[in-house]
Amino acid sequence: MADNFNFELVSPERLLLSELVSEVVIPATEGEMTVMANHAPTMTTIKPGVVTVKLASGQVTKYVVFGGFADVLPTGCTLLAESAVPLAEIAPDTLTKRIDEARKELEGVEHHEHRTKLEQYLAELTNLNGVLVAA
Repeated sequence: MADNFNFELVSPERLLLSELVSEVVIPATEGEMTVMANHAPTMTTIKPGVVTVKLASGQVTKYVVFGGFADVLPTGCTLLAESAVPLAEIAPDTLTKRIDEARKELEGVEHHEHRTKLEQYLAELTNLNGVLVAA
């Protein structure tokens, strides 16, 4: 049986989860990352995606996050999300609205570096939208 560790998912609006878990899969910007007890210390940025949490009880819960940071220690993991919502509570138009806002912002951007980051963010949102529609 896997060891358990403390996991917290925090957004500016609220603390979404603070539980003992056996495993967390996070959408890190460098690729999906599975965190388990005794993980090497790591700090990573988070891209828009789905966080899958396996509670110590064995129950699996999922959350949609829109960027942020994850701080991983051998004893726990804290994910500070720019915005997060339980997957079951996300409204279909929420993602569409974010995609539309990103497209509008992209139209007026002239600075190359900012344009590149916005294009990447838009691609991540579009990918997430495809994942959620298929789920």
